[in-house]
This record gives sequence, structure tokens and C-alpha cells, in this order.
Amino acid sequence: MKNAFKKIVLAYSGGLDTSVIIKWLKEQYDCEIIAFSADVGQGDELDPVREKALATGASKVYIEDLKEEFTRDFVFPMLRANAFYENNYLMGTSIARPLIAKEQIRIAAKENADGVSHGSTGKGNDQVRFELAYMTLNPEIKIIAPWRDWDLTSRTALIDYAKTHGIPVPVTKDKPYSTDRNLFHISFEGGVLEDPWYEPHDDMFIMSVSPEAAPDKAETIEIDYESGDPVAVNGERLTPANLLAKLNELGGRHGIGRIDIVESRFVGMKSRGVYETPGGTILHAAHRAIESVTMDREVMFVRDSLIATYAKMIYNGFWYSPERLLLQNTFDQAQADVTGVVRLKLYKGNCTVIGRKAEKSLYHPEMASFEEDDVYRQNDADGFIRLNALRLKLFSQTFGNKY
Repeated sequence: MKNAFKKIVLAYSGGLDTSVIIKWLKEQYDCEIIAFSADVGQGDELDPVREKALATGASKVYIEDLKEEFTRDFVFPMLRANAFYENNYLMGTSIARPLIAKEQIRIAAKENADGVSHGSTGKGNDQVRFELAYMTLNPEIKIIAPWRDWDLTSRTALIDYAKTHGIPVPVTKDKPYSTDRNLFHISFEGGVLEDPWYEPHDDMFIMSVSPEAAPDKAETIEIDYESGDPVAVNGERLTPANLLAKLNELGGRHGIGRIDIVESRFVGMKSRGVYETPGGTILHAAHRAIESVTMDREVMFVRDSLIATYAKMIYNGFWYSPERLLLQNTFDQAQADVTGVVRLKLYKGNCTVIGRKAEKSLYHPEMASFEEDDVYRQNDADGFIRLNALRLKLFSQTFGNKY
């Protein structure tokens, strides 16, 4: 394995897995290891990354600020599609992987590296997401997946390896669950959380307070939309990343966006994950609300029928696929007129829509009113109902009443 590579670019987070991987790659391949960290909103988690990577054996460290690109080109397109996986997971981890892989491949080309590596386990989804992206963006690149090659078969073994080699890691045997944070969410999994009956302690959460500890007074906010994308909060126009950060702050203050789920991994097993997605939860509700007054019924029906398929593409790692692009173009075309303002009330874990308005609204009060009007002839409904009942009557007359 020595001299098999000239340079390897590692997707480096500074966590347990990638901290060990730098040392392991150096031992196995005796080549230059370049650490790459994508700043997609981890906050102060990135502060020690450069020094730590260099101390562990990296020859160079890239820390790229991708927050705006992440929000604008990955999170917002996913939100325009109202995507969620298995009922309520907004896919905060899934959506960051294609961007990280894209930048990693760019750096590999810049550095003339012939290999890329990641810290994903052989049991998880991320290995698939990273490697599908690598292979699409650079079909010739060589991929090293240490978790599938080494004899360090558990997180406990990694902790012991790190201690033996003097590598500081942010987990202990007493608190071994792993986290993944970006501007859209933070995830917690592994360790004590592998027992789906175990209730996580409140001090585990980072982006939000518990609903019980949230303010006793509700807070009302307004979000402006243009062509399906949020552009302002309470009348203040913000960049995509700043807007999401603002809503994370507001939602987190009111205990919004916590979920605890058991999900189906692409590789076949189920896993338990706990997530915080405060801003994303607000935006998901607000987007649905503005669509309700601006999107045609049949367009919405067709779009909604495709959401599960689109979400599975993202969750399983097929962001850079022709089928995802096809659906994205379809969804985005449906968003052309999704423009207006949504008012929401935030209170103790709840995000409630209390108002929506649009200059070009399909909601016409005079048409929907229960009061007397001269724009809708109620007796037209007689023929409408009879025609819709025709096939039901014929079925019943032919085969009898089966109910």
C-alpha cells in the first residue's frame, strides 16, 4: 500500500473518525495528506481544526466557507420541493454531503491529488452519498474508505487508538454518541442513543431549548417569499445563510425543530437519530402556507406525489443524478408564482401558521364566502355531483352494494 498515492484529500471534521484517519492514512500510504473542512455552519467546532489536522499529520489544511452556497444551492432547492424523508426527517445531514464532496473534488484537482477519503462507516448512508458524488464529479478519482479497510471495528477501538497515538478527540467512552452539525441542523446518533427506548438528556441539545424551558409568551414572525425562496424575516432582507441563521435563533429560542426518529438506512438497517432543525422546521411550514394561496391544486397534487421519490434520491445520495435534476426542474417551474408573506406564531415547540397573503393569490374571498354572493352559482354543483356519481351508480347497479 505504500506509495500507492501521491496525495490524498481527506474530508476532515476534526471529530473522532477523521482525527484517527489522518494518522492511519499516513501509516498506510506514506503520502501527503491534505485535510479539507467545509464550513457549512458548524460554528466554533472549526476553530481547532487547522492546528489539530497539522499536528496529526496533514501537510496542508483547507477550510472553505460554503455557508451561502450550502443554503442557496442545496438547502433552498430541497425546501422548494417540501422534501422530507419517512414522514418528518428534513435531511440536514444528507443535503450537506454533495456540496462537501463537490468542494473536495475541486481541491483534489487543484492539488493534483489522485485520491480522496472520508470518515464514513461501512454501515451508514454517508459512505454512499460521498462516493456516488465523487464518482460522478470525477470518474477517475481513487477512493479510500478506512472504515471498510482497517481493523478498528468500533468507536471504542478508535478512542483507544487515538489515546495510544496522542490524538485528542471530542468524545469519551462515557459519552460516545457522534454529532454532525451544519447551518440547517445538528444530528446525534450512536452510543447510548442506539437504544431506541433511551430518552436523551436535555443537556445534549445545542441549537434549541426544550419546549418546557421556552418562553411563556408566543412570538409572531413574518417571512417573505419570492419564487419559492424565503428572502426576508420581519421585513428585513437577508442573504440565504443569514436568513437561515436568524430563523435558527428564533426557532431554537422557542424549542422548535426537535425530532427523535428511527429511520431506514439505504444499506438496509434501521437506525435511531435525534435531530434539531429549528429554522428548517419554520421554513417548511411557511413554504407550505404560501403555496396554499399561490399554487394550483392539480400542480400541487402532481408535485406532492413526487416528494417521496425526490427525498429518497437525496437521502440515498443521488443529488448528482439526472433523475434528481429532472424533478428539481419540475418543482422549480411550479415555484415561479410562489411569492408572498407568511405570518407564524412560535410557542413552546410549536410553529403555527396564522396568516398568509400574496399579491397574486388564488384565494378569492368573494368566491369562497359563505355569505351571499353573485359570482358563484350554487345550483351548478347539482350537475357536478351527478356526473361524478355516475360511475359509482353504474358500479353499484352492476355488482351490487359491496359496503
